[in-house]
Amino acid sequence: MTVPPGIADIRNAATRLSGLIVETPLIESPELNKRFGGRILFKPETLQRTGSFKFRGAYNKLSSLSEAERGRGVVAFSSGNHAQGVAASAAMFGVKAVIAMPADAPAMKIGNVRKMGAEVVPFDRFRDDRMTVVRPWLDRGMALVPPFDDPAIIAGQGTIGLELMAQARALGVSLDAVVIPCGGGGLSSGISVAVKDASPDTAVWAAEPEHFDDTRRSLAKGERVANEPGHTSICDAILTAEPGAITFEINRKNLAGAVAVSDKATAQAMRDAMAHLKLVVEPGGCVGLAALSSGEIDLAGKCVAVVLSGGNVDFGTYAEIMAAA
Repeated sequence: MTVPPGIADIRNAATRLSGLIVETPLIESPELNKRFGGRILFKPETLQRTGSFKFRGAYNKLSSLSEAERGRGVVAFSSGNHAQGVAASAAMFGVKAVIAMPADAPAMKIGNVRKMGAEVVPFDRFRDDRMTVVRPWLDRGMALVPPFDDPAIIAGQGTIGLELMAQARALGVSLDAVVIPCGGGGLSSGISVAVKDASPDTAVWAAEPEHFDDTRRSLAKGERVANEPGHTSICDAILTAEPGAITFEINRKNLAGAVAVSDKATAQAMRDAMAHLKLVVEPGGCVGLAALSSGEIDLAGKCVAVVLSGGNVDFGTYAEIMAAA
């Protein structure tokens, strides 16, 4: 059985990423603090290399491969943000990358991946098995770079937690809770390891789109469950079928719970991020902010950190969502 990453793995990942990533700041809005009745600190991975947190895990994974493995190239599947992280990392190492992407992924994300030099293979996210799509390249010896269920990927994402806790200490605050967008669970599991190491009493919450709340339902059942088919969401970046095996084992131990948010709440959160934080945040990256309005997380008089995980949204889609919010 694969051993989940620990705090030492996250610290090693931080060393590999040093000088390559943006140490994204903590920012806040007096207006949002007033609205929620607490102090809300936002960590905008929208400002990260490739526009989302995914570069952290992708680069750490490629760093963990041997030169011979990297030399045969890498293959991945992704709706866009992981794809960009893998493409950028592969370009930095000078190796070939093939990435299977849903045909309905945002055109901007597909275009960015191609600009970075990776080959894009389209597939149907609702009908095609992703591993079957990439199997021909795996059979040729290319290394798989999974989107979330991999120790090196999880450890790379966990570096956000190291930064977050150090920045909170520098501000002289203790975090009562941390709220994290969740798809397959790589981000929430990695951050939770770092947060719980630094502050065991800090509650860690996942936020998911309504009808894609597989982590919430899995936590309630005590085992992994898949999402029911037939639903859609504006949160394209985090529409996974079910939690990862490794990520769920970490999350079931570390999470206080998970909150499911509607597309309407997410669109309003995007508007709030634009109006009060002056940030463009994609739908999947904004579900943590949306979760604050759910009433499920205790905010009164608390200090809470929210991860804004990505900002890769084309302006046409962004304008449509803003107009409907």
